Amino acid sequence: MGLNPMYVTFVLYIIAVLGIGVAAYLATRNFDDYILGGRRLGGFVTAMAAGASDMSGWLLMGLPGAIYASGLIEAWIAIGLTIGQYFNWLLVSGRLRVHTELNNNALTLPEYFASRFGEYGKLLKIGSAAIILFFFTIYSASGVVAGARLFELLFEVDYGTAIVLGAVATIIYTFIGGFLAVSWSDSLQATLMFFALIFTPIAIYLQLGGAEELSAAFAAASQATNIPYSSLVPDTSSAAIIGIISAAAWGLGYFGQPHILARFMASSSVKTLKNARRISMTWMILCLLGAVLVGYFGIAYFQEHPEQVGVLKSNPERIFMVLSTILFNPWIAGAILSAILAAIMSTLSAQLLVCSSALTEDFYKGFLRPQASQTELVWIGRLMVLAVAVLAIFIAQDPNSKVLGLVSYAWAGFGAAFGPVVLFSVFWKRTTAIGALAGMIVGAVVVVFWKDVSGSALYEIVPGFIACSVVLYVVSLMGKPPAEVVQRFDTATQEFKRLSAE
Repeated sequence: MGLNPMYVTFVLYIIAVLGIGVAAYLATRNFDDYILGGRRLGGFVTAMAAGASDMSGWLLMGLPGAIYASGLIEAWIAIGLTIGQYFNWLLVSGRLRVHTELNNNALTLPEYFASRFGEYGKLLKIGSAAIILFFFTIYSASGVVAGARLFELLFEVDYGTAIVLGAVATIIYTFIGGFLAVSWSDSLQATLMFFALIFTPIAIYLQLGGAEELSAAFAAASQATNIPYSSLVPDTSSAAIIGIISAAAWGLGYFGQPHILARFMASSSVKTLKNARRISMTWMILCLLGAVLVGYFGIAYFQEHPEQVGVLKSNPERIFMVLSTILFNPWIAGAILSAILAAIMSTLSAQLLVCSSALTEDFYKGFLRPQASQTELVWIGRLMVLAVAVLAIFIAQDPNSKVLGLVSYAWAGFGAAFGPVVLFSVFWKRTTAIGALAGMIVGAVVVVFWKDVSGSALYEIVPGFIACSVVLYVVSLMGKPPAEVVQRFDTATQEFKRLSAE
């Protein structure tokens, strides 16, 4: 009996990624390279890195699973994300690239906040780094859970073993190669994700026979469950409206995601970001459309083939994996399942790296060893990758964990705590350090306690984002930023306008 072709394809993919990690290791000369790639990423790599680090396992598992369970009302997540990411590229990317370089060549978001606002630098560093570690550890756990689900299904091992298998490859190449390994591999991973999300819904459509068969299957499914699967707005009840607002509000999160903002900071120039925006948005729209269609067409497929539902009854987030193994021959299925691993690895590695940079740059160098050598910082950064990964694996131990649930909580935390601060930092010169710190803390606290205190079904990013913005604005009006901070803001703004006009 020969080896299963799915395993061969899968292992070849992992070997390729580890090879990229070794190449990046050889190209890493200092801590700047390890954390931000020396600010020399080109347009295509920047676009693919921003997209792949954003679209984690939730794109191929959480989103299709949500659509499969509830219908097109969950597609508002994709709509909100598309709008939010477009404005993030348009309004934030170029400005942040210039502002971080002119503010002490900041390598991390906490370092940028400390330099940009000029006062209470240590408090800003500690506060923002603590928020990053708290929410990113949870976010990283979602990647570990997604990887475990994949290995659990593919290799038929228990959940505990699957967790270790799913995390090891990501940890190894992030540990070795740092930001360069993560960014270079993102190009490969984003390409895999793209083709998997384009071909799978087409295969489902052809398997079912066409539009008439799809329509009949949807009608039968809706009649059986009383769920209006094909409606973006199923009714005008308050619950439905809150559900739509909550789903669309995911777009607000983009302005505060450190792992995505790091890609903007690492680009070689503002001009590069313009090209990257076009590539990234095209990739994102097609991938989100594919993910929605996998879940949506999956409703029709399993209505016609109820005998194949199997594990989907207990976990709809496995829909993409199950359909891949059913519809494709083992060689192609192996490549498509590698795309799921690609989505998981790309985001998990970016998250581990941001946590590592916060611990190394903002705590270790900032407070313990200001004179640490570049080699020492690189190795401390690698050790921090391991430390955060172990903690994420511990959090992911619960076999009932859901990928989308973990992601939504962490996404809201970053969006509410950092999103308004980033926007105000590049648009409003009157923003003060104490205003930024107060807004950041309030946004994070609202996200953590919103569900328990209010009992509302409204996604916590909405009240958190609003609370952060209001507090930041009001507190900033009570003070005045230092003159040199205002002057540096004006210089950065003028430089951005000059570069944008070229």
